[in-house]
Amino acid sequence: MNTLPVTEPNSGEHAPAVDVRKFVLDVFPLARKQRIQNSDALLESGIVDSQGVLEVVAFIERKYSIVVTDEELVPENFQTIDRIAAFISNKTSR
Repeated sequence: MNTLPVTEPNSGEHAPAVDVRKFVLDVFPLARKQRIQNSDALLESGIVDSQGVLEVVAFIERKYSIVVTDEELVPENFQTIDRIAAFISNKTSR
């Protein structure tokens, strides 16, 4: 009997959302306190501030070996976990 929890879906399709969610919960205490959902606003709620966005960008660049350009540093790309995951998927599918 396998008792280990599955932490990522079998298909890689949703892996960025899983990775980003884990990062946000690990790094931003307010995210844990508010028990955020993937669709919750991170910037407007104050969970992630401008410095936090830079931490998220550094995580994305390390984890996915991609470069986030200055033009891509817009709130729309970092507003929610779902949006960050979509941004990553878009960048990695090119």
